[in-house]
Amino acid sequence: MSSEDIAEEIRTSFPGTEEVIVQYLAGYLIDDAGEEEDVLYVAQEFLKSVAGDNDAILEKLMLRLGDLLEDQLNTRLKNKSRPKLQKLDKVMDMSKSHLSNTIALSEGVDLESINKGKASRVDVKKLEKQEAKIKAKIEKRSRRDLYEGSKLLDAHRKQQTYEELFMKINPLEASSGSKNKSKDIHLPSIDVNFGSNRILSGATLTLAHGRRYGLIGRNGVGKSTLLRQIAMREVPIPAHITILFVEQEIVGDDTIAIDSVLKADVWRDHLMKEQALLDAKLAELEVEGDDKRFEDAREDLSSRLAEVHVRLSDMDAASGPARAAALLAGLGFDEADQHRPTRSFSGGWRMRLALARALFVKPALLLLDEPSNHIDLNALAWLEDYLQTWPGTLLVVSHDRAFLDAVATDIVHQHSGRLDYYKGNFTQFYSTKSERDRNLRKEYDTQMEYRKHLQAFIDRWRYNANRAAQAQMKIKILEKLPDLQPPEQEETEQFKFPETDKISPPLLQANDVTFGYSPDKVILRHVNFDVGLDSRIAMVGANGAGKSTLIKVLTGELRPLEGHVTRNGRLRVGYFAQHHVDTLNPAMSPVQFLASKFPGKGEQEYRSHLGNFQISGMTGLQPIGTLSGGQKSRVAFALLSLQKPHILLLDEPTNHLDIEVLDALMLALQKWNGGVIIISHDERFITTVADQLWVCGDGTVTKFGGDVQSYKNLIVSNIKAKP
Repeated sequence: MSSEDIAEEIRTSFPGTEEVIVQYLAGYLIDDAGEEEDVLYVAQEFLKSVAGDNDAILEKLMLRLGDLLEDQLNTRLKNKSRPKLQKLDKVMDMSKSHLSNTIALSEGVDLESINKGKASRVDVKKLEKQEAKIKAKIEKRSRRDLYEGSKLLDAHRKQQTYEELFMKINPLEASSGSKNKSKDIHLPSIDVNFGSNRILSGATLTLAHGRRYGLIGRNGVGKSTLLRQIAMREVPIPAHITILFVEQEIVGDDTIAIDSVLKADVWRDHLMKEQALLDAKLAELEVEGDDKRFEDAREDLSSRLAEVHVRLSDMDAASGPARAAALLAGLGFDEADQHRPTRSFSGGWRMRLALARALFVKPALLLLDEPSNHIDLNALAWLEDYLQTWPGTLLVVSHDRAFLDAVATDIVHQHSGRLDYYKGNFTQFYSTKSERDRNLRKEYDTQMEYRKHLQAFIDRWRYNANRAAQAQMKIKILEKLPDLQPPEQEETEQFKFPETDKISPPLLQANDVTFGYSPDKVILRHVNFDVGLDSRIAMVGANGAGKSTLIKVLTGELRPLEGHVTRNGRLRVGYFAQHHVDTLNPAMSPVQFLASKFPGKGEQEYRSHLGNFQISGMTGLQPIGTLSGGQKSRVAFALLSLQKPHILLLDEPTNHLDIEVLDALMLALQKWNGGVIIISHDERFITTVADQLWVCGDGTVTKFGGDVQSYKNLIVSNIKAKP
């Protein structure tokens, strides 16, 4: 039994534990240095901070460790009962030293005898006080979670209101001093951490005012963390640059939607209230006489009112209601919706409200995190068009290539603890990076070939008298060559759906279907739809138009009011729901979850199947609740494929998937031989997977004659045409 066995047990039970912690505990439990302590108790106390609420898993681990360490602990117990040899702190000449009368009554060295005649320099009271402090500090540290989040979370802990946080990040005084100051950002060396994880190390952050940057990188690399730290000024952004970060949906209350947008500009709201207060005070003073003190008060108030008017004019405050209404309309809120209280909207629509509020404020630096995840294709088309004329600096995290192509003027690639910058949109970035990677690989291969050639010459002639001098020269050349690091290899992703068996048509048909949750609230009317093994259909339309409802009618989850749905008796349908995470059991591992849904296979078979969707190694055995959004999506896809479906119905499958995983999914669907219906806002995903475009709107579903870009152009034109 070795320390590696102990380490593996800890990793298996708590996969997210930092490696340095695992190695420390494994060494501590094995090392004899801890033989005086109850090592299992100490280890259990240490692991409590890692375990969180998983007491059962911790208990099971401690029992297992007890079994592994049983022989060693018994040996320590025997050794403990034997007489101990004592090591003296000082060499003593026993013939000359006089022992005290009490040495035989106690263990250890008789300090009284050794130090007789020496005055003690230790202040016992101070020593006790210091030891008490150290003890309290150790206890406090053991109670604290092992992983501390960023200070950004303090804002949520303190329950700061939006207004308090806005004024803290963007103080009103800073705006007055921002005129004639550069709004470019150039920070040559920044470090960003999340808890104990280093996200960026010595990276350069450069954002030119008026440019639109797309921030890309693999899931888990820390893109959202970087945005949060910029938003909270933990990264030292100049104080005169206003910042707004759209991450959370707004809290619902009785404020109507349009007022919520107007109040988002805290400066405007603050100055409008001050203007009303000044006007009221001036009106009161108007009825007073011409006394000197009233004249002075009127003059001071008028002067301040003039300053407020100038500031309101600079921020175009008068056009506020019209701008707010236009933003809400573009994001899908009709006139009636704009006057509904915010608490009446679902989470997705509140996210749109948060986006509208940020666009209304027009900060100098706008930060967006996956904005396309929360809106439909109609709203996305409008947003792309709107952001193309954004006057400030934009930094947006997105996995949507078409969105980045339409919006971004620059791409920032976050990887390996640094930020790399590329001019142009995503397509240009991909081309440039691919060419750069090829050149780096070619240069590396050439250098390695040269080294190999030198080494071969040296090995052959090193001990030959005639060639020894030449060999020595080659050795010197080889020693002077710089150390080469191989170019980073991009991780490849792969999805694989099992081929489906052929069945005769018709597979799935909707015949003159009308559906509503009640006869007086009909959502879909007279829908005719036919799906076969060769179908590749994309459904688009505004949120609430009935796309997901039609999918549920086709799966049999909802029954139509009129008409009927015809299904082949042998048909198997795989349904990927928009909120698929809710269908996964967070306490189970992916292997356990698949076994619970499709029992009868061995663990290795489930693990092998999960491997088809890049859930490999220990990831397949850790609780689903600890997985990332992208990993949970892969588990959902693995479950779908176990059904061996003939038709896949995918409702917003691209959410939470990074670009590389999305590429793998598209390739797998292209190769698969079954039918596919997708609901998605991702233009590239639709274009790659689907060959038919159906539009859901006005209570019906109709086939669209053009491509996705034509549909988006039509949507933007219609929105702009509205008065």
